[in-house]
Amino acid sequence: MYKLYGSPSTAGTAIHWMLLELDVPFEAVLLDFDKGEHKTPDYLALNPDGVVPTLIVDGAPVTQMAGIVTLLAERHPEAGLAPPVGSSERAPYLSWSFWLANSFQPHFRAWFYPHEPAGGEAVDAVKEAARVRIEQGLARLDAHLADRDVIVGDRFSTVDLLVTILCRWTRNMPKPATAWPNLKRYLDRIRQRPALREVHAREGLTDWIDG
Repeated sequence: MYKLYGSPSTAGTAIHWMLLELDVPFEAVLLDFDKGEHKTPDYLALNPDGVVPTLIVDGAPVTQMAGIVTLLAERHPEAGLAPPVGSSERAPYLSWSFWLANSFQPHFRAWFYPHEPAGGEAVDAVKEAARVRIEQGLARLDAHLADRDVIVGDRFSTVDLLVTILCRWTRNMPKPATAWPNLKRYLDRIRQRPALREVHAREGLTDWIDG
């Protein structure tokens, strides 16, 4: 059994969703950020960064959203959520995964927590720069989806899971992901996946899932 430490509407939701897609046994521990449960000594012993998600795998903690979903796809190949090693789709799968984790996701951190890179100053400038870069990333995804239903290959993969979660984070931004026509078509279809709808119900999330 896996044990997930997450919190509603965070990167932990991606792992919660992934576990439901896999239909494997797991325990979900939803931390209360308002109470600082992600900064307690016990949790910091598992994840020194004091963020979510953390997944306990074979008794050891694993962190980082993109890394965890990739690991789970490898541990459960029967689910078909990642192209096999050596396949022609493996390279673009890895490329998109790392782009999302390393080049795109950090801008969301800057948007939601602008005081971190700004050091308490220039917060507005940091948020504006983050907004521009997020919208550039959304435009890139929208162009890629012009004649496609999924990001890689011809079936849903962990890349689509990551894209969907990051797009969900834009829902209250000045120009959300659904403002781009190809992304909206893509997200409208993915939002019908039973596991995604189930994770919203389990985490008490009512916004966005129904458009």
